Amino acid sequence: LPGQTVAPPSHISSSRAQLSPLFVASASNIDELSEGNKKALLSIEKEIEKANRQKEKYLEKVNKFDDITSTLEKKKNTYLDGLALGKAPEGTNFSETTARSAVKALMWRVIAGSVTFVTSLKFSGSVKVALSIVGSDFLSKAATMFIGERLMNKSQAGRSAGADDAGRSLAKALIWRLFAICNTLAAGLLISKDLSIASKIAGSDAIFKTALMFVYERVWAKIEWGKEYQIDFLI
Repeated sequence: LPGQTVAPPSHISSSRAQLSPLFVASASNIDELSEGNKKALLSIEKEIEKANRQKEKYLEKVNKFDDITSTLEKKKNTYLDGLALGKAPEGTNFSETTARSAVKALMWRVIAGSVTFVTSLKFSGSVKVALSIVGSDFLSKAATMFIGERLMNKSQAGRSAGADDAGRSLAKALIWRLFAICNTLAAGLLISKDLSIASKIAGSDAIFKTALMFVYERVWAKIEWGKEYQIDFLI
């Protein structure tokens, strides 16, 4: 009749209910399900558990990267605050570029070479001998100092607030002077043929140039050119 709904036969309704996912989802007792529906339900539950485990795993990663981002933002702000004050933030590591090391080595050779020329001329009395000693020193010591700068650059010992501290500068001056004394003594002896003259040149260099190089290093510690600041973090 119009307006009335005809119910399907009971055997058809029962068959549909067994096949319907709605029936499976709303069943209060799993034991009432067929073996096929039980397996399907267990499979779905396993997929849900797997998805939840993956969700937790990725949430942990998201939280980890949120922490890293927050830490980097703080470092960025601290660094920018330091630049605004004209200084690097405390505890910031840095390395020196190759160009900075080369310029430092060459400039020092010009300064130190001038001192060596004066002392060599004073003790040898010969401009030729003085120029020969300085000339033999220049290339060898410039190259050696450059190598020393690159090796020292691998260590952060004695660096703080974006600069070398006084202890590091003193250590570099003393280490370099030990090598330079041997080099100057050998060059002076080879050229002047006089151990006394060579010893005087090397000895006078040792005292004056150690102090001079310490001052030289302290000046360079305040120069920002050629410094590359490092931001350390782990992922």
